[in-house]
Amino acid sequence: MLDVSHQGEHQHRLYKDLMADYNPLERPIFNDTHTLTVHFSLSLMQIMDVDEKNQVLTTNIWLQLYWNDYYLQWNASDYPGVSKVRFPDHLIWKPDILLYNSADERFDPTFHTNILVNSSGYCSYLPPGIFKSSCYIDVRWFPFDVQRCDLKFGSWTYGGWSLNLQMIEADITGYIANGEWDLVGVPGRRNESFYDCCKEPYPDVTFTIVMRRRTLYYGLNLLLPCVLISTLALLVFLLPADSGEKISLGITVLLSLTVFMLLVAEIMPATSDSVPLIAEYFATTMVIVGLSVIATVLVLQFHHHDPDGSKMPKWTRVILLNWCAWFLRMKRPGEARVRSACDGPHSSLSSMDLNQASSTPAVSPHSTNGTNMLYIDYRSLESVPCSTASTSPDSGVLSAAGRLLGRGAEEEVLLPVGQCSAVGSLETEVAKILEEVRYIAKRFRDQDETESVCNEWKFAASVIDRLCLMAFSLFTILCTIGILMSAPNFVEAISKDFFTS
Repeated sequence: MLDVSHQGEHQHRLYKDLMADYNPLERPIFNDTHTLTVHFSLSLMQIMDVDEKNQVLTTNIWLQLYWNDYYLQWNASDYPGVSKVRFPDHLIWKPDILLYNSADERFDPTFHTNILVNSSGYCSYLPPGIFKSSCYIDVRWFPFDVQRCDLKFGSWTYGGWSLNLQMIEADITGYIANGEWDLVGVPGRRNESFYDCCKEPYPDVTFTIVMRRRTLYYGLNLLLPCVLISTLALLVFLLPADSGEKISLGITVLLSLTVFMLLVAEIMPATSDSVPLIAEYFATTMVIVGLSVIATVLVLQFHHHDPDGSKMPKWTRVILLNWCAWFLRMKRPGEARVRSACDGPHSSLSSMDLNQASSTPAVSPHSTNGTNMLYIDYRSLESVPCSTASTSPDSGVLSAAGRLLGRGAEEEVLLPVGQCSAVGSLETEVAKILEEVRYIAKRFRDQDETESVCNEWKFAASVIDRLCLMAFSLFTILCTIGILMSAPNFVEAISKDFFTS
């Protein structure tokens, strides 16, 4: 013979008996002077979105509310097989616990589930919901930031003397990991607030969602390109000045940083409370690039300096061509060693030599590769009479006396005295030739002097380029390390995101 269960009959009778005189508006306690205790907790299932611009946190949470209902108790032996019953939340009393800092249009986004009640009147209410809460997003250390978002829950109408809200630790065992945020913890605390209208306290339970931003995405898409672009700005000082692309490279780098700055501004809230770390780094890098463009203009001005303009000041020559060149271990083209800082720069042709050369009215005699050059002194033609002048074996000069030095000092040809007039005309032609030779020599000396001045300015430009390269490289490295490592959790973020990915 089979035993037949009569649970349906007993459950129907239990519902009828419990709801006979039940009023969902009545606080379910034996004595109205007593306080009803409600235990509250939550289960964090997922961090769905963190909207920095609108400062809204979206989470998937299951609420947990537990209390005793005095009017929903029964003797389990009177209703065999019925240990638990379920009521819709609008049929029985439930605490009006709401999220105070809700940013949802409906304000209460929970799905109203059934309330589970056992024979002792213990009620369990676990409504799930997608909660949108207002949260102050502090972007000071973005993208190495840690955010703390509060979820403040409390009764909307009951005070502490009517409803005592007690906290249970949050449950994160079913948490689903987020790709952008790492969950650090969900600590909670119970608070009591007092208002001027009433003496009784108003308790609330506040859970703080502590989350750390994962920096791998921002490091690869924002920080690394910025570091590479700022490194390209240093190449401006390595680019030759004659290429004509130094200014173009600097402006291009500056525009690239501006584009990345706009990308960061799109995701950051329009707040003036603090400047994001990455925006501070971008701004500093842009300042460095802007200063590099200014330094490049100075370098180009030195490199293309007009040789007919002003001379290089003495202090500039001493600082750039002596001290800085010695410090940077630079030497001029053609020098075998680096000039000492105490040595003054000297040109290939000094001013004293130029004065002496300009005052000499003849082609200077010197020897190159063992070949003797011609020395002509036209003053001997003017001072020596035609009848007595002769050609000296040492000078190799055509004289008006009738002598002519040929292939060597030993071979002499005598000219008749009657041909003195012809020699006079020859003297005039030679004088004209000497004038042309002096003009050509002067042009060559002027060109050498101009080239020497231009080379001096170009070398000064090269010294400034090298000096700016070292200074800006050091400044860029110090700013990168100093700004990025100032974040409190920089080392932790790098070690977890970059080395464990």
